[in-house]
Amino acid sequence: MLVYLGICAVLAFLGAVIAALAAVPMLAQSGFAVLPAPTLHIAFAAGAMPLVFGAIIHFVPVLTRTATPGWPLRSLPLAVQLAGVATPLGLAGILPGWSLHAAASVVALASLLLLLWITRRLRATLGAPHPGARWNGAALLCLFFAVSLVPVWLAKPELGAALRLFHLHLNTLGFIGLAALGTLPVLLPTALGRPDTTAAARLRRDLPIAAGGALLIAAGASGASGVAWLAMSGTALLLWVVVGNLLAWHRAFGLQSILSAGAAVSLLAATTGFALLLLLGLAHGLGLTAARPAIAGFVAAFLLPLVTGALSQLLPVWRYSGGDSPQRRALLSRLARGSRWRAGFFLAGGLWLALGDERGWLLAASGLILFVVALLRAWVDRPEASDDNSRSN
Repeated sequence: MLVYLGICAVLAFLGAVIAALAAVPMLAQSGFAVLPAPTLHIAFAAGAMPLVFGAIIHFVPVLTRTATPGWPLRSLPLAVQLAGVATPLGLAGILPGWSLHAAASVVALASLLLLLWITRRLRATLGAPHPGARWNGAALLCLFFAVSLVPVWLAKPELGAALRLFHLHLNTLGFIGLAALGTLPVLLPTALGRPDTTAAARLRRDLPIAAGGALLIAAGASGASGVAWLAMSGTALLLWVVVGNLLAWHRAFGLQSILSAGAAVSLLAATTGFALLLLLGLAHGLGLTAARPAIAGFVAAFLLPLVTGALSQLLPVWRYSGGDSPQRRALLSRLARGSRWRAGFFLAGGLWLALGDERGWLLAASGLILFVVALLRAWVDRPEASDDNSRSN
């Protein structure tokens, strides 16, 4: 299931980037690098959302030291995937309008069920659960409220602009942002093969700060007069958490170690991209930059390196389950090749896009194609136990 969701996410991102490149002439005429809503939802709803659901279901039993759930819960990502695929089709007019109501209802119900399951697992843990599990719960709560707004603005078009902005920020910074910030302090040390002794304490301390920051940004960005200061305050809170992670990783591992460690490079690039996009958000709040291209920058500078970096580390674990094996190490090595190039393309492309230059999609597409090629080569040339196990970048 997880391997399937990972491959589907990559295909969705590839489809979204192709759609974005096809729209570049139209974007150039309009003067903004702003993607159409269906294209954005290919990346977020059809690509990232089902994978995040699958990852949460996989990791929460590990974080709470409880049993693997039964198949009804494990099938939730498939229901979410169907809703995620229906969303861009409904927005594009290919499916009828009621499909958007149905898709939002499915995602809201799935997020609520998964949130209740996490709550039960936290109570059933022997001893204190890992704090990362609570970040997953907070992310799902943001998703629940974000998609619950969809039927409201469809029924009341006069509220559409404000509710869409709230929905957008609560999804990107709340759902995806909190899920990522709760996972990165665990995943990056795993990719490096070295512990971060401060990670658990940071996760406990930072959750209310990050969750509050995401909510403040969503409220302040809704377009209501006199509340822009909420978005700037929330941005400062999220920046505090993100920069705190970067400084902690520098102290624990050193920059050179991270840059030479394959998947960790992409995870560092995603975190750096997130920080830079938040800084651009502050600049927009001061009237120095435009906000419209920021969502394209979020996809390229944060979402793409985040997911490709996570998959570089996790696909070999999911493909060769159980203990460590030569096959797993060989696949890790092969997916890590070219990681610095990919990270550089994503980060540079995302910054170009965030500054309003749609040519950044060419760089983002280059990074994604490099990952797809590495994935195809690694999958076609199946590693055997006798393969060289050294890691290459």
